Amino acid sequence: MSLQNPVFIPGPTNMPESVRRACDMPTLDHRSSLFKDILHPARDGVRQVLKSQSAEVFIFPSTGTGGWEAAITNTLSPGDTVLAARNGMFSLKWIDMCQRHGLLVEIVETAWGEGIPADRFEEILTADTAHRIKAVLATHNETATGVTSDIAAVRRAMDGAAHPALLFVDGVSSIGSMPFEFDGWKIDVAVTGSQKGFMMPAGLGIAAFSPKAMAAVETGGLPRTYFDIRDMAKGYAANGYPYTPSVGLLNGLKLASSMLLDEGLENVFARHTRIATGVRAAVAAWGMELCAARPALFSDTVSAIRTPEGFDAGRIVSHASTRYGVAFGAGLGQVAGKVFRIGHLGSLTDVMMLSGLATAEMVMADLGLPIRLGSGVAAAQEIYRNSATPMALAAE
Repeated sequence: MSLQNPVFIPGPTNMPESVRRACDMPTLDHRSSLFKDILHPARDGVRQVLKSQSAEVFIFPSTGTGGWEAAITNTLSPGDTVLAARNGMFSLKWIDMCQRHGLLVEIVETAWGEGIPADRFEEILTADTAHRIKAVLATHNETATGVTSDIAAVRRAMDGAAHPALLFVDGVSSIGSMPFEFDGWKIDVAVTGSQKGFMMPAGLGIAAFSPKAMAAVETGGLPRTYFDIRDMAKGYAANGYPYTPSVGLLNGLKLASSMLLDEGLENVFARHTRIATGVRAAVAAWGMELCAARPALFSDTVSAIRTPEGFDAGRIVSHASTRYGVAFGAGLGQVAGKVFRIGHLGSLTDVMMLSGLATAEMVMADLGLPIRLGSGVAAAQEIYRNSATPMALAAE
């Protein structure tokens, strides 16, 4: 692997040099008055990226998985029931975590490549007149399959059923790269990490709680210590943490949030849509298909590309790494060996993406797949040339 090449995995993503430098800072006493000038702007920046006025943002030395654990342990009790669709690797992981914590999970089995079946959720919630379901789990962007689910539709289903359950959303590979409406979708807990849309190293788990979720914290009965947001809130009120924070990463998050807001969130989203559209044009030119079942589900942050029947897609990932020093994403779970993934989120431009597509073509040609060199690149170029002039990432 060459450190000079961009990565094309769905996270960790490429880092702007200015963000990398912001993370690389001298040791700072996190109990000094200087720390608040990093902590509070970082939290405020995340809140703005989430498009929320009221969310309480908690940032743990962790990853998105830690954010998931914070969501369930702070609001739920042993024996509670949650509702979730199992339509990919990361929805599966969240279900597994709930089960390990003694929660009952009502699982809606869904084909990998499909989105969350909001209509089925509404049926289940309408039938739950005793309100035994305490939370609905929704993976906004299923990274394993390149599928984006309609969270607004999930919220409409909950409201249509007049059900009081909490809405938990995994936004790990969507927040900061795709439209996300914390207040507009009436989300109760949103979870993400530092290493995706925020263009940073892994190491921060981010969880945002609505006022309704904050109220549930007082009755939640699951064990919690490290992820207890009551301790975190007390620390924030005193401009600190209940334990040692990742000061450098928080400083990076402060800058990364500012860069996204300076570029303009709608411009950020448009940039990712344009880049993703170019990737999809390349896939079509190669005569291949995406794992996502239909265009309405196509993700703007990762494309999972199906290879011909009988061909091990993992060979593309390993050959790209060893021969060209470039990283693509491997297939996971049910689609392992059947797809390879091109990540197109975070700090990425049209020109960077063209280099990834050109590399993918060389790899597939090397491995004997019927790919005409330049076909996918040319298709993407037409998209990029004929799109509106993109705004560059905020100055580094």
